[in-house]
Amino acid sequence: MKLHWQIAIALALAAAAGALSTPDSALIRAGAFAGTLFLNALKMLVVPLIVSSLIQALFGLSDPSALSRMGLKAIGYYTVTCLLAVVTGLLAINLIRPGIIDGVPAGARLGLTSAAGEVMEKIGHHDAGDIVGVFTRMVPPNLIESAAKGDILGLILFSLAFGYFCTRLPEPLASAQRDFWRGFQQVMLGITGLVMKFAPYGVFGLVAKTVALTGLDAIRPLALFFIAVLAGLATHLFVILPLTLRLIGGVSPWRHFKAMTPALLTAFSSSSSAATLPVTLDCIQNRAGVSPRVTSFVLPLGAAINLDGSALYECAVAMFMAQAYGLDLSLTTQFLIVLMALVTSMGVAGIPSASLVAISVILGAIGLPLEGLGVILAVDRILDMCRTAVNVFGDSCGAVVVARLEGEDVLKA
Repeated sequence: MKLHWQIAIALALAAAAGALSTPDSALIRAGAFAGTLFLNALKMLVVPLIVSSLIQALFGLSDPSALSRMGLKAIGYYTVTCLLAVVTGLLAINLIRPGIIDGVPAGARLGLTSAAGEVMEKIGHHDAGDIVGVFTRMVPPNLIESAAKGDILGLILFSLAFGYFCTRLPEPLASAQRDFWRGFQQVMLGITGLVMKFAPYGVFGLVAKTVALTGLDAIRPLALFFIAVLAGLATHLFVILPLTLRLIGGVSPWRHFKAMTPALLTAFSSSSSAATLPVTLDCIQNRAGVSPRVTSFVLPLGAAINLDGSALYECAVAMFMAQAYGLDLSLTTQFLIVLMALVTSMGVAGIPSASLVAISVILGAIGLPLEGLGVILAVDRILDMCRTAVNVFGDSCGAVVVARLEGEDVLKA
């Protein structure tokens, strides 16, 4: 049985097991243990995969201008699609207006102040000045410490610099570096293949635990907000990104969805775009047919700065909170929200619920208290799973589009 069918069956069984079990039952505890092992194994691969992939990608560029050419194409694609995602979230909240119940702001009904202490302790203090941190993290004082924290922006910049200067070494030093990193990357891909054999068990454990903890009751208090965000994510996933594939890349969206199924299911269950990166690399190279020259550069870059689903969610939360507090935001303030969601999403770590930190920056910038975040914690985990899948699919579309613009013959319609 193909891997994506195994994962799909595991998802269905996990939903049933979680609904019929309690969080402290033996089945859920055992599943949570298996899920944690699987997620840790994927995270273990992220740093060596990013380093080896980027350095190997630079060795594969016979034309030095190819790096800047691909970089400009990738960043241009990421910026446009991320902006479209943010605007989609803005429109969804303005149309459905989940923060207004029976014509009255829903703040009092939702009890926003009840979770203030918990949220302040979880998130801490953040303000608009934290946006600068997105750029300062690109040059960390301690690269190993930064990588250990899951902050891959600095790792990407260092790997690009290291790979570039490796290509400028004289022979035989350049050949030695090339052979070493090629072998290193092949070893990491082999380990990734081994870890993926256990994906169905890991997915079962992660999803069963989530369903057992939250259930359906977690959705009800914020049903309209939940629906609005899902509508925005679905529009971006099934309309905007497929149109991008078709119109810019000349690629069949259906074939690309099929190729990306294992990565999408892994992203949904793990809520971590960084942990899903090994699976995404495997799907794009072996199922979509994109060359390692493109994937090794574009996908790690996308995992760091291209988070369409997170950007959409950040904008949606800020607008929802403004409605719940009864604020009538001007077009200027809404534009500020759009801009900040675009910028902060580029620095969000690819780990579960990392968007909460970026959201706190946006709320502080428009004058909303951080206690409003307590309202969305009930549905954040489930929406996190959905937006992570959108993040990963957006990255994969970027790799295919850049490959087609580079003249590669992949997934042609």
